[in-house]
This record gives sequence, structure tokens and C-alpha cells, in this order.
Amino acid sequence: MGRALADAFPVCRATFDEADRALGEPLSSVIFDGPAETLTLTENTQPAILTASIAAWRLLDERGQRPAFVAGHSLGEYSAHVAAGTLAFADAVRLVRNRGRYMQEAVPVGTGAMAAILGLDEAAVLQACAEGAEGEVVSPANLNGGGQIVIAGAAGAVARAGERAKVRGARRVIPLKVSAPFHCALMQPAQERLAPELRAAAARDPRVPVIANVDAAPRTTAGAAIDALIAQVSSPVRWEDSMKRLVAEGVTTFIEVGPGTVLSGLAKKIARDAAVLNVQEPGDLAALDAALGVRA
Repeated sequence: MGRALADAFPVCRATFDEADRALGEPLSSVIFDGPAETLTLTENTQPAILTASIAAWRLLDERGQRPAFVAGHSLGEYSAHVAAGTLAFADAVRLVRNRGRYMQEAVPVGTGAMAAILGLDEAAVLQACAEGAEGEVVSPANLNGGGQIVIAGAAGAVARAGERAKVRGARRVIPLKVSAPFHCALMQPAQERLAPELRAAAARDPRVPVIANVDAAPRTTAGAAIDALIAQVSSPVRWEDSMKRLVAEGVTTFIEVGPGTVLSGLAKKIARDAAVLNVQEPGDLAALDAALGVRA
């Protein structure tokens, strides 16, 4: 993850080195070489993805490719704020390391769960959650678009809500392999631990609007940005609404920056007329340049 960029571009290599200094440990060696069981610990995964994403972002910025808006899904909202200048990268790396740790510690391992529900709208999923709760927590966590809504909560409640979703006509219900039930009320303890650290961060007004997960509305001031990052820990990620807001703002080209192409796939379903590109490897730059009309 990110190794090819680091090997090819000094600005990317410097980003991984900066993350190592910020954390006081060799995160980059875990990212590049594993072992996988160490990298997949959420307290490592979150700073790793942030670092790989910002490495790719800095490369684009160095090449003069700058956005009118930025947005990020869950953890990606931190990457968006680094790109917008709201947070310094080193501060963000430390924040997301703790964010991952606090989220993991908020719920004992094995007692929470998440599941993807395909083919139901939000109202039907909300009803399935209400019917499956039986006094426990279960609620929509990621409203991703393309007919995909992820639910999170207590393991038993998630299982029951999944069964109710099938009764209501869900095409599939897919249990997810996750270490904790993110973006639901069970994350409130993590939110309370992270909030003072976020409020203590040296935040600046973003250079470009950042579309927030919690309500799909743009944040243009430092204070509003921090409030949104705090709230998103235990709130659902309204990604479909975020994408629709960007389209309504006139965005016609989306570039997914960093590891994976999940958001590109969702963008193609939500913003069908938009150009959708991604940058995670050096080989992606040629297609990006061609799409944007950049001459070599």
C-alpha cells in the first residue's frame, strides 16, 4: 500500500517518513512489509490509510492538480482536512492513531458487528433496525449509495436486523469482518475520548470546502470542521448525500486518492454523468493526465 509511490516520488517517500517521525515508530515498514495482522489492527490501519492517501494527494498537489471541494468517507474525512489545510498531517496521523485505539477499546471484541444491506432504502433499513434492536443498539452506519447501507451495533441486534431486512426484501445481507461497530451509538465513549484532542489541535479554516460525513454539508471554518469530526465518530456516514451535494455544487470530475477504488465504484453509481478517476499507483497518473487534458 503506497510503496510504489514512495519508491517513485520523493514527495511520497517524505510523507511516509513524516508519519514515522510523528508517531515515533516505523509505521512505514508495517505498511510496506506487514505483517498483515499488525497492519489490520485499527490503530495501525487508520494512520496507514491516511498516510498512503496523503502521499498520493501531495503528489497531485505537486503536479498542480488542485480540487474545488474535498470529501472523505469516515477516516477519509481526516485526509480531506489535511488536503484542505485544516489539519497538519503530523497532527492528523497522531489523531487517527488514537481514534482507532479509542474505537477499538469502546466495545469488547466480538460483542459488536456490522453488516451490509443491499437493495433496501434508508426508511426500510431504519425499520428493520427498529424491529431487530430488542433493547440493543443497531442503526445505519454508512449510507453509501448504490443500494448499499451498512448497519452497526450489538452483534445480536445486527443479526436480527439483518433477518428483518431480508423479510423486507433486501437482496443480500453481508456480515462484515470488522474489529468494532463503527459509526453507531456504541462509539460514544470513543467520541468523548477523542473530542478534547481534536479541540486541542491547531486547526485552520480549510482552503476549500470540506463536505462533512454527518450531514453532507460543506465546512468552511476550523471550528465547524472539528465539530463535524467529533460528531462523525458515533454518527452515520452520509456518503450518498455527500456525493449528491458535490454534484449539486457543479462537480463533474471525482478523483479518489489513496488505496482502493471502493469510492470510485460508488461514485459511478451515484454520479453517473461524472468522470471518475483514482490515483493509488504511479501507473494511474497517465490516465489522470489524459482525462484532465494535461500534456506531458
